[in-house]
Amino acid sequence: MMSGRSTTETVAAGLRRRYSAEKRFRTYGLVAIVFALICLGTLFVSIFGTGFSAFTQTMVRLEVTLYPQDIDPEGMGDPEVLSAANYQKLVKQAIRELFPDVTGRRDKRRLYEVISPGATFHVREMVLEDPSLIGQRVEFLVPMSDDIDQLAKGSIDANLPESARRVTDQQIEWYQRLKARDLVETRFNTTFFTAGDSREPELAGIWGAAVGSLLTMIVTLVLSFPLAIGAAVYLGEFAPKNRWTGLIEVNINNLAAVPSIVFGLLGLAVFLNFFGLPRSAPVVGGLVLAIMTLPTIIIAGRAALTSVPPSIREAALGVGASQVQTVFHHVLPLAMPGMLTGTIIGMARALGETAPLLMVGMVAFIVDIPKGFTDPATVLPVQVYLWADSPERAFVERTSAAIMVLLLFLIAMNALAVVLRNKFEKRW
Repeated sequence: MMSGRSTTETVAAGLRRRYSAEKRFRTYGLVAIVFALICLGTLFVSIFGTGFSAFTQTMVRLEVTLYPQDIDPEGMGDPEVLSAANYQKLVKQAIRELFPDVTGRRDKRRLYEVISPGATFHVREMVLEDPSLIGQRVEFLVPMSDDIDQLAKGSIDANLPESARRVTDQQIEWYQRLKARDLVETRFNTTFFTAGDSREPELAGIWGAAVGSLLTMIVTLVLSFPLAIGAAVYLGEFAPKNRWTGLIEVNINNLAAVPSIVFGLLGLAVFLNFFGLPRSAPVVGGLVLAIMTLPTIIIAGRAALTSVPPSIREAALGVGASQVQTVFHHVLPLAMPGMLTGTIIGMARALGETAPLLMVGMVAFIVDIPKGFTDPATVLPVQVYLWADSPERAFVERTSAAIMVLLLFLIAMNALAVVLRNKFEKRW
């Protein structure tokens, strides 16, 4: 009886230890998940808190007199003449009319710094669109400088000593006077979504980088998808199982783990130095990202082909189909949802890459919107890198805003992969 009780107690003690260990393991897992969520939440709060203000812009209303003798002296309406007119002089005159008490040269220069240099371009564009405005006194809503914009958003503390901020006391007074006269407005920052890069933060936008990303992703998809699917089908369905195919599969798995900058060095050495392709062009960036994405799509394609039950192949072969017909009429359509999921995930990774594109020159300062695959361009991740390295405070919020846009694209692509998988994937 004593031996029986001892065995029972031993078993009970062992069960308690196992239950305690299981409970601790679950607790550790829960703590890890909570910690990860806190870190992720902190990241998102930091990015959204900093970047949300970039979607608004501080504007000021100016009444500009469009003198014909300054814009179109001959009255011919030639677009080249209208474009080359000295609109900066007219804008400065409109600012001085608001502050007639400002007379000193240094004070005037500081007064002009309250308005963005983009005001000149805005007035010119309006005149080019409607030349009938020449000779009239027209009210324009133009952007204020990045420092005044940051002051209006509360990012610059006016209570700090003048030496500790980029805005002088005099400029703060002028801004307050404009605001008291109800000339200052806060508008949605459409420039951020419609313009290319600029040295002036208030004029900088992501449209050029977005178009560059789109062109680069098109080249990447067109090259990587058919090559990767073809390689996956051959290795999974047709290639003989020997030492050479095993070596190829091992190398494909190893390439999927190679740092992305190595592919950038390959693109620099082969596509730029050897073939002489244009630097900082979407076609080169797409070639580099296609090579980088190939292993990921091939591995996903192999996994999708493996998930198709052997009974599908046996049934097709049993009714007289050839191996090619079996693969392309039965196996490949059933594996395609998984292949598409792997492709989208690979493309999402390529969209967020920076290092390989830096090596092929896509870090250049690009103002114009690219119109083709060989035009100079940059991409969203590189644009984030460029803005993060800029000293102006206004570029900090635009960096976070660009990250928000990039995250939105990445989340959309991953959500599309999940939708395709859930809708078309068949469980066996």
